Amino acid sequence: MSQRLTRFNELSARDAERELLACCASPAWARAVTAARPHPDQQALLTTAADVLAELSWPDIAQALAAHPRIGQRADGDGRDAAWSRREQAGVADSDEATRVALRAANQAYEDRFGHLFLIFANGRTAAEILAAAQTRLANETAVEREVVRAELTCIAVLRLTELTNE
Repeated sequence: MSQRLTRFNELSARDAERELLACCASPAWARAVTAARPHPDQQALLTTAADVLAELSWPDIAQALAAHPRIGQRADGDGRDAAWSRREQAGVADSDEATRVALRAANQAYEDRFGHLFLIFANGRTAAEILAAAQTRLANETAVEREVVRAELTCIAVLRLTELTNE
């Protein structure tokens, strides 16, 4: 077991939940992952995290979404979650003005259609790839899109949790 995972397992519940909320801003998720400690290894932790996300209610998912900046908007603050978000969206930061304008329009169309912000696992993706995904996902039925959002949120949370336990 890594030293970081050992440290995480030994944190108080309150401190562990605070660390987890930087990975996924759902208090229900953070409580459940904390309650499942000790995690014997990183893979067990990541599996638990994904399993818990798979069972979250939509209001819990929506609460997590509310903590994310829109694609193309720089995350404010100096917290770990903001730093991760800025790094994850690096492909958008370097895009041209026309692509940024199109992303803003796609964000708005998506929010008008689904009632929440467009979430995508942006790490390693270009602005053009993200824009194409947003435009494609606008055609999804609400139930289908909610499952896509859950999967994207899971990818983000697992990446951040991996970084948290590898730092």
